[in-house]
Amino acid sequence: MSMWLSKWAVREQGREGRSGEAATDIHDREACAHDGREPNAASGHAVVIAGSGPTGLMLAGELALAGIDVAIVERRATQELAGSRAGGLHARTLEVLDQRGIVDRFLVEGQVAQVTGFAGVMLDLGGFPTRHPYGLGLWQNHIERILADWVDGLGVTVYRGCEVSDLVQDEAGVEVALFDGTSLRAQYLVGCDGGRSRVRKAAGIDFPGWDATTSHLIAEVEMAQTPPLGIHRSGFGIHSFGRVDYEIRNGEVIYGDTGPVRVMLTEAQVGAVGEPTLEDLRAALIAVCGSDYGVHSPVWISRFTDATRQAAAYRERRVLLAGDAAHVHAPDGGQGLQLGMQDAVNLGWKLAQVVKGISQESLLDSYHAERHPVAARVLRTTMASIALRRGDERTTALRETVAELLGMDEPRRRFAAMLSGLDVRYGLGEGHPLLGRRMPDLDLFVAGGPMRVYALLHGARPVLLDFGASDAVDIGPWADRVRAIEARYDGVWELPALGAVTAPTAVLIRPDGYVAWVGDGSDAGLNEALNEWFGGANTA
Repeated sequence: MSMWLSKWAVREQGREGRSGEAATDIHDREACAHDGREPNAASGHAVVIAGSGPTGLMLAGELALAGIDVAIVERRATQELAGSRAGGLHARTLEVLDQRGIVDRFLVEGQVAQVTGFAGVMLDLGGFPTRHPYGLGLWQNHIERILADWVDGLGVTVYRGCEVSDLVQDEAGVEVALFDGTSLRAQYLVGCDGGRSRVRKAAGIDFPGWDATTSHLIAEVEMAQTPPLGIHRSGFGIHSFGRVDYEIRNGEVIYGDTGPVRVMLTEAQVGAVGEPTLEDLRAALIAVCGSDYGVHSPVWISRFTDATRQAAAYRERRVLLAGDAAHVHAPDGGQGLQLGMQDAVNLGWKLAQVVKGISQESLLDSYHAERHPVAARVLRTTMASIALRRGDERTTALRETVAELLGMDEPRRRFAAMLSGLDVRYGLGEGHPLLGRRMPDLDLFVAGGPMRVYALLHGARPVLLDFGASDAVDIGPWADRVRAIEARYDGVWELPALGAVTAPTAVLIRPDGYVAWVGDGSDAGLNEALNEWFGGANTA
């Protein structure tokens, strides 16, 4: 079982954006406002985002970098998040933050460790061709704080104490109704408001999937006695204890001697409703462990299950979904937060181009086409992980067999690349192995001196790298949108799980860091790729 489940990645099921149905009735709060300003029917923005969890914040930052007027509607009065919630970032998510020039803000506060695992086997990324061949232990409250600081610096409007109650679409935009009776007008609305998303329901988007087969209590509490720290199995299933304060030394988690304890318990029954209480937690502790360890002073208590669902469509005209609003699953492997932030980076530049009139609205269809299969694979993997956690003898035999397979080099590399998000390939057609994959962060030589690839993506603009193996590649009609750079790279081109690949003569990199076109000595197909992804040629 992955460390992410017990220590870093358990999140409150379906409430990433903190705007779920179980929220306090908005009528009991003060009217939502931003710097003393309340939304009203006249308040308009190009894009409104529901929810300021990691997905909503990442999307807001992407849009703001593109110069889009974006606002967030958030039910919390402040960005403060009670408790630690999810707890880390995977390798590809770290790369995404590196692409925007903000990864150091996270690295300085987090703790590097190998955390990718499946069937009880930890999969070391140490030999992978990435600057971040590891995971980062960092609680969600800190992740959100750092993202919020970044977004604040980009001038994003945040309406706090607000929650979407309904929406009405027309040909020109969306009227976003809030629970306090006010409203906002937007060209597009994006629901980043968690698994119980009101935006998804108001847009009439189906959420098919599978009901829960197991249920867990998760809490952050004080305990008078020290419980047995670590992961344990019993007749009830998996349970774990770990202090919020910890260090990682030589790959081992060393807990602090005092402070709040993270608790995860498998419940005897599935289907409980309502918010769990301290008494529920105490009873579950006694049932599972024979003691409640003097539990008291909960920071938060929640329940999560392995319910697995995915939105049938990520877009309904001018309403889009991202993060848990689009997909929910068991937290095994710590995949949820990663999926959401990567959804945001895929969507942000596309939505910005449509708002600006650079691209046709049909570009937004590629968001569903690319991200839906990625999440579907994660849903399959997490369901398999849950099945392998069962304690009966046959499942134990199966888990041990899978563990044997993961001890082999090829399966280990394939699973490690998949679970870390480094192997994602969007279906952009046949051709060079780079096509549709993340661009490696190479050390280039350009006219101004040494330059990393990801440093060229800090502004979230597309980049054409010409490696000079043929005549200079001409992007003339797109020069106002795409940055063209002549570069040299002397090393081996290597991709996670695939190994070395043939060096291209040029590559067209999208703002999300994925390769949209690969040159083989000519510019064949380049104009078509530029037109598809970055709008028609500028003939002015």
